[in-house]
Amino acid sequence: MLVLQKKWCMKSFERSPKQTVEGQHKKIFIFSEKEEIDSNIDKKTVHSFGEEWEKFHHFSEELIQQAGEQYFDIVPESVLKDAYMIDIGCGSGRWTKYLHDKVAFIEAVDPSNAIFYADRLLANVGNVRLSKASVESLPFADESFDFGMAVGVLHHIPDTAEALRACVQKIKKGGYFYVYIYYNLDNRGWAYKSIFKVVNVVRRFISGLPPKPKKVLCDAIAILIYMPMILLVRLLKLLGFNQLADKLPLSYYADKDFYMVRNDALDRFGTPLEHRFSKTEIQQMMENVGLSDIVFSEQMPYYHAIGKRV
Repeated sequence: MLVLQKKWCMKSFERSPKQTVEGQHKKIFIFSEKEEIDSNIDKKTVHSFGEEWEKFHHFSEELIQQAGEQYFDIVPESVLKDAYMIDIGCGSGRWTKYLHDKVAFIEAVDPSNAIFYADRLLANVGNVRLSKASVESLPFADESFDFGMAVGVLHHIPDTAEALRACVQKIKKGGYFYVYIYYNLDNRGWAYKSIFKVVNVVRRFISGLPPKPKKVLCDAIAILIYMPMILLVRLLKLLGFNQLADKLPLSYYADKDFYMVRNDALDRFGTPLEHRFSKTEIQQMMENVGLSDIVFSEQMPYYHAIGKRV
């Protein structure tokens, strides 16, 4: 359904864009370019995500709904209602699409060329504006937004804590900020952690490859490693061994389709830079930037949390 754009809730940019591009469906406001010096950005990782969303940007309504219900299980409707919000690192725009009919207006921002694929996914969404900008170059005044989020973004930035601070500065006092930050397996056993160490070595190698072989290898991993494990998890659940199934690697994908599995395999193995944090470390980072009433979801993906700016 086409949502009419409510001009009244859009705020003016704090500074003028360097360029305005006519996308296939919307104007895209460019605030960051390749040559721009940004002290807290990894340009290889930004470029990698542009390549990722070029390949994976055809998300069905069903897939977006299913994933959105899992990611935003801790976000109350009262927080979203009539909210002027920002999606920082929006990628292909799938989370913006999930939330667009729950809020008043969304500023969708990404530093990579993924913003042009968000234009396609959000073609029929009226209450959104697209901007190409990094965390450090967000073109909005401090305390502009009722709600903000960075979903799977901040752990790919060199200084995650500083990036979180820059994001939260844009949230009004009394507003809310939501994050999903990779966990360091602090709630897993030694065997799971040992497998992860091996996987991480493989990731570092694959992420350094040129785009074509990287994508081919990640698809092979999705087929030859992810899917057999996922099928085993599904079988164990079918037989009633739910607790055992949930302890296995990749159990999160038991109810996911193959498109998402391929997307996440590329995301996992194709990204040059990632940090991981414990639940305690994430809580401390959130408190340090002025968030309180912090709530963590007990469900995967670990960890996603929301806090109120005080």
